[in-house]
Amino acid sequence: MEIVEFEPRHAEAFRVLNEAWISKYFVIEPKDREVLNDPQGKIIDKGGRVFMALKDSVAVGCVALLKMDDGGYEVAKMTVSEELRGSGLGKLLMRRCIDAGAELGATRLYLETNSGLAPALSLYRAMGFKDLAPTETPYVRADVFMERRY
Repeated sequence: MEIVEFEPRHAEAFRVLNEAWISKYFVIEPKDREVLNDPQGKIIDKGGRVFMALKDSVAVGCVALLKMDDGGYEVAKMTVSEELRGSGLGKLLMRRCIDAGAELGATRLYLETNSGLAPALSLYRAMGFKDLAPTETPYVRADVFMERRY
């Protein structure tokens, strides 16, 4: 498996991978649709990054870093194909985000998630993320807010 920078040819895989997990547990919200339909314009062109996990040249996971106004980056749209969950791929994707944040001079990594996603919460905490007080968010499903400072 390899973690690579997003290229336009990955756009459909990025959308499909994320739609699969979001629709399994939640409802795809307007903010999801906006980002999933235009990762180049909504993430990369605004100073963010997207990483794709490939296995035999097939996209099996992804994660995005969205540039924030405070010097931080939001970790978003992180998912791994159902058949590879528990394989350590999520940890590899998060490690790439942490490294990229350092490369970009980020002050912090921030994320919003849901309290029902226990494996994700365990991963985030193991990777140094700390819980924050609730804040305003465009996502109905978000009820856990975390950050990892540099």
